[in-house]
Amino acid sequence: MAARERLPPWHERMRLPNGREVLIRPIRPEDAEPIRASFSLLEPEEVRQRFLYALKELTTDMAERMTRINPKTEFALVAAEPLPPGEALVGAVARIAIDENGKDAEFAILVSHYVAGMGLGRYLMTRLVKWARGKKLDRVYGDVFEHNQAMLSLAESLGFQREFQQDAPGLIRVALDLKARKA
Repeated sequence: MAARERLPPWHERMRLPNGREVLIRPIRPEDAEPIRASFSLLEPEEVRQRFLYALKELTTDMAERMTRINPKTEFALVAAEPLPPGEALVGAVARIAIDENGKDAEFAILVSHYVAGMGLGRYLMTRLVKWARGKKLDRVYGDVFEHNQAMLSLAESLGFQREFQQDAPGLIRVALDLKARKA
């Protein structure tokens, strides 16, 4: 019988429907340069949907901030080639950060068009929710452009509810009440 590969916590291998294998793992500081370098491969709309504004490049400082998280209040996963951090091309980033109130957390996910539509966004979202439940949080939320039907549909399928945003035209806040039921 073959020995099962033992991976560190939050590390999982996933085979995508196109046959490509990715490693889902926590983001590392070594990912900063590959993420920054591959930023130009993203389509402008992908960037706008993640950052909620146009961004031509990811600066070194932004990449450093993105990859150096506070483990008490933030969690971020990448879907990357199964290579060492710093060498692996990153195809998706999912992050969540606890609010100042200590009870809610905001999520953000970016899945590159190279691996979009293969279930990666759904899987990463379930991991973020699992982390939030482990932190005993009350709610997970994120702001989504009203035309981003893929993200709105994904959130709805996982039990997120839409909330009215009077001060943010064009954005829809989706929220999951973690106290209500399992997602």
